[in-house]
Amino acid sequence: MSSIDPAILSKAQSWLDGNVDSETKASIQKLIKENPTELVDSFYQDLEFGTGGLRGLMGVGTNRMNVYTVGMATQGLANYLLQCFPGEVIKVAITHDSRINNTLFAKTTADVLTANGIQVMYFREMRPTPMLSFAVRHFGCKSGVMITASHNPKEYNGYKAYWEDGAQVVAPHDNNIIKEVQKITSFDLVNWNKNDDLIHYIEEDFDAIYMEKVKGLSLAKAEIQAQKSMPIVFSPIHGASGKMVPAALRAFGFENIHVVKEQIEPDGTFPTVIYPNPEEAEALTLSIELGKKVGAELVLACDPDGDRYAAVVPNEKGEFELLNGNQTGTLLSYYLLSRWKEAGKLDGKQFMVNTIVTTELINEIAAGFGVKCFNVLTGFKNIAAIIRDLEGKETYIGGGEESYGYLVGDFVRDKDGVSACAMVAEVIAYYKTQGKNVFQVLAEIYSQFGFYKESLISVTKKGKDGAEQIQKLMADFRTNPPKEMNGSAVVKIVDVKNSTVTHVQTGQVEKLDMDKSNVMQFYLADGSKISARPSGTEPKIKYYFSVNTPITDPKAYREVEAKLVEKLDGLRAYFS
Repeated sequence: MSSIDPAILSKAQSWLDGNVDSETKASIQKLIKENPTELVDSFYQDLEFGTGGLRGLMGVGTNRMNVYTVGMATQGLANYLLQCFPGEVIKVAITHDSRINNTLFAKTTADVLTANGIQVMYFREMRPTPMLSFAVRHFGCKSGVMITASHNPKEYNGYKAYWEDGAQVVAPHDNNIIKEVQKITSFDLVNWNKNDDLIHYIEEDFDAIYMEKVKGLSLAKAEIQAQKSMPIVFSPIHGASGKMVPAALRAFGFENIHVVKEQIEPDGTFPTVIYPNPEEAEALTLSIELGKKVGAELVLACDPDGDRYAAVVPNEKGEFELLNGNQTGTLLSYYLLSRWKEAGKLDGKQFMVNTIVTTELINEIAAGFGVKCFNVLTGFKNIAAIIRDLEGKETYIGGGEESYGYLVGDFVRDKDGVSACAMVAEVIAYYKTQGKNVFQVLAEIYSQFGFYKESLISVTKKGKDGAEQIQKLMADFRTNPPKEMNGSAVVKIVDVKNSTVTHVQTGQVEKLDMDKSNVMQFYLADGSKISARPSGTEPKIKYYFSVNTPITDPKAYREVEAKLVEKLDGLRAYFS
């Protein structure tokens, strides 16, 4: 015990002395005696709101998701809401996905809010994140809470806090909520005296309201009617979207939908996958198997809370190929802009939004259509902030991020896997009526705007030591930046944390007009771009790679792609 930091022991002791249940106390005492490393990881810091809100491993301690950290976060949220809206009726919408303890954490959140006199709009059943976002605005709520850890492993859970615009909290609200949470220095400061009379249940009839909005996004009713029998496979990967995505596909007009039966039931242990992340090909194994059986022309999957989506399509060899988030984002953006232009709806008052680690091809496409494209920090809340700022002045068409998130239209203010799945199916059907497959369409886009190819490495570094290693890596990039990568000179360095853009050859430094974030970006002489970013929700540092080249002949797609992949492999090796 003597080797444990006294400050950490003191934090643990405050829990032992506090008003917590006997099971929690026993777990803490066991950690002190048997697993001091785990004790340190459990108490060395408090969970903070990152790009995805509050998220962490479940367990005891200040750095874990449990009823006490959830209660303290909720008390901080309640205090801040009461400050922001004095004398007003305050409503907060709450739902959850399928994760372990989700009902417990959702009910804890509701109990603390009602104890503070705040009304709760509580979904009777689990629903996807985009429906929570929509509900906040639909019911005139001041806030919302989604209990989920998105695509994280089963040991995790989380707490996404939303503001009255239906988006996840951004500055100054996120920092102000954290300050209020930090004032909760004792469990006695959490009001646990729930008032069930203040809970109002959101029933199943709300599904139809949301679905009508989703249905209104469709731009190709005739083409879908012509391709309504197109076989589509879908999997919710044991999550909350098992009902809503098939409903959205049917609302659009698709009739031949096959759901992966082994993954349709909500289950927080995610028994059929290693990680419930549609970005991982392994998570799509059962979906692709079913796709082969039914001759699917599109395989779709969502993560547990239904905000991310993945699409798999047969290529020219008939093999199923997973499209990455940049490819689906490119297809959706090009399709939306094309159809808006055909309808004569582009008049200079529309815009798209892209994140700084997502393919710059989307920026090029938007520019080609004469439409503004804003670049924002990673995290969909930053996309939503642009939508909010321009609401009533300009019209948002679509936007997304490379991590399989996209939003069409603005009635939701977070990425929406439900509507994105339906829209991707529409894109496939629309171009199929023209005799084109996905890769032919991508080749046409690339020949017009440039062939962009992206890749990602995620390096996991767990615990306190891991967090320190990640910080050192980022510090080293700033003090001793690389001069070349993969044989190409670094010509520009963007330091988002210090708001600088440095032109290496001239030494000229410009001010970057963007909110600060711990991100470094390196631009190479050959057009490559590398971004380094610690994750805001996981113990990881992520490296994003983007390469590009002109392509004049769409038929040379695979040949050019192979060369870009070779270049990506060289960049990845630099960081391996």
